[in-house]
Amino acid sequence: MAYHIMYVDDVFPAFKDLMLETAPSSLTLSFAKELKDKEYDEVLKKVDAIVVATEVVDEHTINQAENLKFIQKTGVGIDNIDVEAANRKGVPVANTPGMNATGVAELTILLTLALYRNLLYVHEHTVQGDWPMWDVRLESYEMAGKIHGLIGLGNIGKETAKRSQAFGTTVFYYDKFRLPVEEEERLGLVYKPFQELIAEADILSLHVPLLPETKHLLSMGEFMTMKPNTILINVARGGIVDEAALAKALATKEIAGAAIDVWEGEPVNKNNPLLSMDQVIATSHIGAGTKDTLKKVLNTAFTNTESYLAGKETAHIINQVNV
Repeated sequence: MAYHIMYVDDVFPAFKDLMLETAPSSLTLSFAKELKDKEYDEVLKKVDAIVVATEVVDEHTINQAENLKFIQKTGVGIDNIDVEAANRKGVPVANTPGMNATGVAELTILLTLALYRNLLYVHEHTVQGDWPMWDVRLESYEMAGKIHGLIGLGNIGKETAKRSQAFGTTVFYYDKFRLPVEEEERLGLVYKPFQELIAEADILSLHVPLLPETKHLLSMGEFMTMKPNTILINVARGGIVDEAALAKALATKEIAGAAIDVWEGEPVNKNNPLLSMDQVIATSHIGAGTKDTLKKVLNTAFTNTESYLAGKETAHIINQVNV
């Protein structure tokens, strides 16, 4: 049996080709961004499932999709999906946990090293014909010997810890759910309460979802608690960090630097003061942005969608509906 699936995010040609190659033959794909208004409305009414990355799937979209049976997120965080509206319609929502852990963990280390070695400054001046061999030596650092504090120890947090330890750091972590002591010892991790963690970390990276309790988890009070040499890496969700407070903390040297892959508003406003700060590295939500990750995520998402629509056992459903 064939099922009609709508992918609702932007899609560029090479990515579209990859999706079409990955999708099982039982799934017919439509791409929302290629459809005109009336055509979009007609197709949406008929689709069996929606596959979404970061586009908002709100109550209006869910209700307009009259035949909708399933929503599949290509990623972990489901804050862009109105799960309550899906519940009311009896539509399961699933994600793809663990698929992006390697890519996001590697980006965390990349951004840390880039900040520590002033990579953007050195690159910019070298290509301009300067030779900044000595300019930033006293402002450059190694990861070895530093304390890396992780806020959140899910799949991404664990993969980040493993890579950070390979560079010689001591890894502290805070998570709502503490690991058993034996597992902490096996992984070489040290649990710290939240306030102690942010006060002691040299490198602080975020690996938690955006929830009401994590909204602006880091604001001015937290930044004032940190050491002046602390660098912040946010590869989780933008709303976890109060960006106005971060800009002020950087300007007043409460902390030393920040690398930001996720923003309170995306795309980030070009007038955001963080974008003009020398001690900030800005990226465009690319944590899971590798072909390796995309292939894993798409394969899981399409297999999961096909399984549910065919009445088979389905993994990673995150809401409580009568499925």
